[in-house]
Amino acid sequence: MNSKYKLAFLTFVPIGAVLLAGFFIRSRDAAIFNPQGVIASQQRDLIVFALLLSLVVVIPVFVLTFFIAWHYREGNHKAQYSPNWDHSRWPETIWWGIPLTLILILSIVTWRTSHELDPFKPLSSSTPPMTIQVVALDWKWLFIYPEQNVATVNYVPFPMDTPIDFNITSDAPMNSFWIPNLGGQIYAMSGMSTHLNLMADGAGSYRGVSANISGRGFADMSFKAKSLSYEDFDEWVQSVRQSRGNLSANEYNRLARPSQNNKPASYSSVEPELYNKILMKYMLPYNQLPKAERL
Repeated sequence: MNSKYKLAFLTFVPIGAVLLAGFFIRSRDAAIFNPQGVIASQQRDLIVFALLLSLVVVIPVFVLTFFIAWHYREGNHKAQYSPNWDHSRWPETIWWGIPLTLILILSIVTWRTSHELDPFKPLSSSTPPMTIQVVALDWKWLFIYPEQNVATVNYVPFPMDTPIDFNITSDAPMNSFWIPNLGGQIYAMSGMSTHLNLMADGAGSYRGVSANISGRGFADMSFKAKSLSYEDFDEWVQSVRQSRGNLSANEYNRLARPSQNNKPASYSSVEPELYNKILMKYMLPYNQLPKAERL
């Protein structure tokens, strides 16, 4: 390949990479770059900020690499050969000072956002929050609405512009709950209840996924999240209450068995304190409970 074409190739590769990254950032198909909630918007801005900040180092490094390789090539007899030149204060100040400054900036931003985006931190809103209990099963998601006393499988509607406090646990191997359009993921672990506070900016439908490999059914362990208006959400609750399904202890034990490609389902009522009973299954005192109180 001609040397001029080599230089052009090496110059446009990093530029093309930057443009490709920009395309993905602007693409609506990339869920994390198409936020539909307050948490996801802040996380998107943080990712973009870190990316742009890193380019302050990455672009000069690539440019200098290609320049040095071209300028000091074997065929360039005009390049000055300085074998004893091993220290220069200004260049070393630049290539040590700039990265250290960027690391300091990223450290401050990371410290602040780690507290601001704490998944356990309640979201500020004039609308009262709503609690949804999430149980990761093999290989499906169970959603319990303690205030409405209904439950769903692989489908989680909620009112828009309302803080949602997801209480998350697992009755199966460790998993991870994630709605990319609304915010980051959080792990679901047996015997442990974690929290994830999210809020949708408007009405919409979003894909929820499992973000942690948990066995053969992991790839299809997805669910549909849907934000509705208050009126539509109340109407949906009333329609579920009129259905015949009842999530009793026996029905839950049947549901908890490993299965794949489960279709969305709903239950008009839920076993009292079902979420806490699932948690207690992995606690030592559980074995001392009367059998009637166990799952």
